Amino acid sequence: MIKGFSKLTKAAKIEWLIANYFNGEGAARETLENYWHSDAKLQKLHDEFIENTITNFYMPMGVAPNFLINGKEYAVPMVTEESSVVAAAAKSASFWASKGGFKATVKSTTKVGHVHFMWKGEEKQALADFVQSINDKFYTETEGITKNMRKRGGGILSIDLVDKCEDVPHYYQLHAEFETCDSMGANFINSCLEKFADVLKAEIANSALNPNEVEVVMCILSNYTPDCLVRVEVSCPIEQMVEGTDMSPQAFAERFTTAVRIAETQPYRAVTHNKGIMNGIDSVILATGNDFRAIEAGAHAYASKDGQYTSLTHADMSDGQFKFWIEVPLALGTVGGITGLHPMVKFAHQLMGNPNAAELMMISAAVGLAQNFSALRSLTTTGIQQGHMKMHLLNILNQLEATEEEKKTIVQHFIKNTPHHAEVVEAFKKVRGGEVLGGA
Repeated sequence: MIKGFSKLTKAAKIEWLIANYFNGEGAARETLENYWHSDAKLQKLHDEFIENTITNFYMPMGVAPNFLINGKEYAVPMVTEESSVVAAAAKSASFWASKGGFKATVKSTTKVGHVHFMWKGEEKQALADFVQSINDKFYTETEGITKNMRKRGGGILSIDLVDKCEDVPHYYQLHAEFETCDSMGANFINSCLEKFADVLKAEIANSALNPNEVEVVMCILSNYTPDCLVRVEVSCPIEQMVEGTDMSPQAFAERFTTAVRIAETQPYRAVTHNKGIMNGIDSVILATGNDFRAIEAGAHAYASKDGQYTSLTHADMSDGQFKFWIEVPLALGTVGGITGLHPMVKFAHQLMGNPNAAELMMISAAVGLAQNFSALRSLTTTGIQQGHMKMHLLNILNQLEATEEEKKTIVQHFIKNTPHHAEVVEAFKKVRGGEVLGGA
């Protein structure tokens, strides 16, 4: 155990870690230092994003071009560690660009927070009447917090008392709804909620209600944002669903729609189905400096809103048209946090033309839909492993420290075959040993 670790300099933290967990090996120190920025000022910026920083952890940023969304073309930045994700999104973007692209609509942008409190009084109506009587004070006492947000068209939308005693004895909420414009709004919402709690306690102390009967448990926003919702869809005549295999457009569309229906009805399939959607969405969220954990939690909760976990995407075939769409809550921001600090985050926003929050919601959902389309297209035709493993091939070869010439030879060998790890290793050994690979 070590006390005061956070108070050590970065160098001292590193020395302690190397001495205690790496047997004093200099290679570990070299690894850490290799990921430092040569620009000391830039490195200091990164050091201050989180606590106990020792180095930077890099993830690749790719770009998926040709996203046509509401008639506007985007090249979308994507940050992910998983191979095939960017390629799949880009492939879908190109497929749908020739068919009118993605049609996107932000249905609402409302966010939610709660003051969770206990009230042990017996006269529920008295509490309801009291909260209603002080409702205006929640707004007036937070004017200093909401001033700038109100100037941008946002602020507090509503504050309501909710009786939750059936769930937990004596449990009530102040349920508040907010519009945070281009900010994700977590700090803004939490600051408002804490002020609401102060007002509640102060006013009860000066009322006929017994202040000892009230206990504020916590004040916190919710990452479940079913009213911060975006819808994106693609559609085309069924005869345009040409997949590139021997399968007819009609057969492909039918099999694809069936695959979506399976994900709508089978939770075991739905989880993997939605994970693929989030492969796309999360990569944009990471690139733009947003909180992908909050988005993940909210999306999966939304997938369960009707009592069973189900698909976030849906498909339909009617009147000769194929339609594929997604509805997903995405509480995103384009200002605040590290948006204006992290150089790559700023680059990502600039690459997309500095979208506002609503536009970023549409872009992110479009990438999720594109990702899902590519995954289902592979699953219902050639199988998921062919494309995935070919993208994974270079990762295996890099692990084996293959030369560029060896890579070229082995990639060519597997161009028409699905490369599994053991087969790649065997091929590498043969090439490294000077053997000629047979077949293609």
